[in-house]
Amino acid sequence: MIIGFRLNGQEVTARVDHPASLLDVLRDQLGAYGSKNACEQGECGSCSVLLDGELVCSCLVLAADAEGSEVTTVEGVAPEGELHPVQEAMNRVGAVQCGFCTPGFVVAAVDLFERNPHPTSREIKEALAGNICRCTGYGAIIRAFEELAGREVR
Repeated sequence: MIIGFRLNGQEVTARVDHPASLLDVLRDQLGAYGSKNACEQGECGSCSVLLDGELVCSCLVLAADAEGSEVTTVEGVAPEGELHPVQEAMNRVGAVQCGFCTPGFVVAAVDLFERNPHPTSREIKEALAGNICRCTGYGAIIRAFEELAGREVR
């Protein structure tokens, strides 16, 4: 089966011969390596993408269900060569260590700030609850987004 959808603003097609996940198609066929393959159970958030504007774990979405949809990965959250304010905030406060979880946190935070430009600390923590980081202890990640909550996000 051939499916088509918009990936980070570009029309793409992919061949799906079995019940492949959207994550598999993104990484294996379309070169969108920012979404990470970790738990394959929707528990860690490392594969988070926006599917028609909704935050989802791409490991839990059948690729065929993306037909005709708009998919935004971490590669698509900012213009080429620039960082999104969420990425800038994480960089500024040192909220990245190994980086494996970072794309999922970025996509989840972009989703949060698009819906609510000035979230409270509690709202930030709730929005990121589906993301696991084994390195940072979350402190710097939360601080980055608390700082950003005081500024407008483009």
